[in-house]
Amino acid sequence: MKTDARVVTRKTPEDFAKMTVAGACVAAIHAATREAAQPGTSLRELDAISAEILRERECRSSFLGYHGFPATICASPNEVIVHGIPSDYRLREGDIISIDAGAIYEGWHGDAAYTVAVGAVPDEVAKLLEVTERALWNGIAQSRHGKRLGDIGHAVEATARPHGYGVVRDYIGHGIGRQMHEAPNVPNYGTPGKGFKLKAGMAIAIEPMFNLGTQESSVLEDGWTVVTQDGKLSAHFEHTVAITTEGPKVLTLPEPKLVDELDQVDV
Repeated sequence: MKTDARVVTRKTPEDFAKMTVAGACVAAIHAATREAAQPGTSLRELDAISAEILRERECRSSFLGYHGFPATICASPNEVIVHGIPSDYRLREGDIISIDAGAIYEGWHGDAAYTVAVGAVPDEVAKLLEVTERALWNGIAQSRHGKRLGDIGHAVEATARPHGYGVVRDYIGHGIGRQMHEAPNVPNYGTPGKGFKLKAGMAIAIEPMFNLGTQESSVLEDGWTVVTQDGKLSAHFEHTVAITTEGPKVLTLPEPKLVDELDQVDV
C-alpha cells in the first residue's frame, strides 16, 4: 500500500498506550484467524471474524476504505505476496495464507501480519515461513535508538540470503502512528550504519516478504493483489514496533513486549 506522509513523527507514552490498544486488537484478530484458517474456510469468513473482533474492541479497520480497499483485512494465499482481497476462495490442505490486519483506536494505528500453513506442507514451505518470521525478529532487534534503517534492512536481508529466497523490494515497511503509513520507509535490505537514524519516540512497522523464487512481483487487474511473478509461494510477517529508551517494544502482541538485543540467527 502507498505511503501517505513524509514527516517522521515522534510519539508520547500516551500515544504509545493507544497504539498498544490497537495492537492488542490486531493480535486478537491474528489469534482468531489463525485458529479458523482450516481447510474449507473461505477468505470472506476470515474477514468477517476480523470485523467482529474490531467491533467488540471498539476499534476500526485500518484497511477498509483505505484508497478504496474493499475489506477489513488483507488475505493473501500461496503466491499472493500482499494486499489480497478476501474472496469466496476456500482454503485447502497444503495452502499457506498471510493475514495482514490493521486496527485504529482513538485515531492511532496498529498493523501486523503473519503467514500460516493450512494443514501439512512440504519442508521447504515450512522453512520459508520459519525463516521469514525469524527475519522479522532479527529486524526488530536492530530497532533501537541511535541505530539506522540500514541496520534493520541488513538484518532482514541477511536472514534470507543463505536460503536463496527472493527478498521483495517493491513493498516495504513504514512508519506508523496517526496514519497507517508514515515516514520513514523501512526497506527489507540495506547497509549497516547507513540510512535514517532511529530515535526514541518513533514507531515503525517492519514487514519482511520472502519468496521461494524470484523477488519480482506483479499486480493483478483488481489493482491491489500482488503476486509473485513466477507463481511460487510467498511468506509475510509484520509487527508494529515502538522505539523506546529501553529498546524496541512490540505493540502488536496481546501484551507489549520489549525485545533484547539478539545476534542474528540463520534458521
